[in-house]
Amino acid sequence: MAELYIKQAEQYAEGRPCYPPEMFDFIASKTPCHDLAWDVGTGSGQAARSLAGIFKNVIATDTSSKQLSFAPRLPNVRYQHTPPTMSSAELECNVAPQSSIDVVTIGQALHWFDLPNFYEQVKWVLKKPHGVIATWCYTLPQVNESVDALFQPFHYVSVDPHWDAAHKFIFDMYRTIDFPFEPVDGADHTGPFQFVTERLMDLDDYFTYFRSRSAYQIAREKGVEHLSDDVIEEFKNAWTEDGLDKKVVKFPIYLRIGKVGNL
Repeated sequence: MAELYIKQAEQYAEGRPCYPPEMFDFIASKTPCHDLAWDVGTGSGQAARSLAGIFKNVIATDTSSKQLSFAPRLPNVRYQHTPPTMSSAELECNVAPQSSIDVVTIGQALHWFDLPNFYEQVKWVLKKPHGVIATWCYTLPQVNESVDALFQPFHYVSVDPHWDAAHKFIFDMYRTIDFPFEPVDGADHTGPFQFVTERLMDLDDYFTYFRSRSAYQIAREKGVEHLSDDVIEEFKNAWTEDGLDKKVVKFPIYLRIGKVGNL
């Protein structure tokens, strides 16, 4: 996973959306204590920044040291470069002691993980029985009818062959990803619960987001340039059709959330 984002780490930090406060409020409402959060696969810290405003302390980890270098430095956030897999001793050293974490969050990254191994780690570090795991993904950006009409076939025809197989879980909105946890208090299922995040973008921002995607990097390594001059011109025509340089771009978010119970 880390290798896919090394070359476009700066574009990832600049181009990816932040997440809505309403989602973090919902997650926090399901955790009895707000002492310690672990943000796994934090990347350039989009989620860690929001968690830091709610939880006393945040541990934000990633397997890519380059992505971590673009994360915002905050007094109650500790960034930690970690290996893809950790023993219990390494987990305690790099992250936290057993049964000490209130919430584990994973934004747009769970599909890359070795899930059986990772879930054992989650069950080890979370407080029992009310410790919470929350993971989410976001799907295709929504701009307007003209831009979306161009993006959708481009995404599903030109780009689709270059996605890693793990992305099937995103396309399915995390509905079929393994998630062996109990519903949180007040819920009768583990999701997905839907939210939406918005970002004001110009066309350059939109292209920066596109270039930050793993399929773009994989294609370029194979000699395929998705954003050719012809494609860029088509997007320019669609983008400028309404005369507005900047547009509110919406990203639908799908959240799975559960508690560890007495596992």
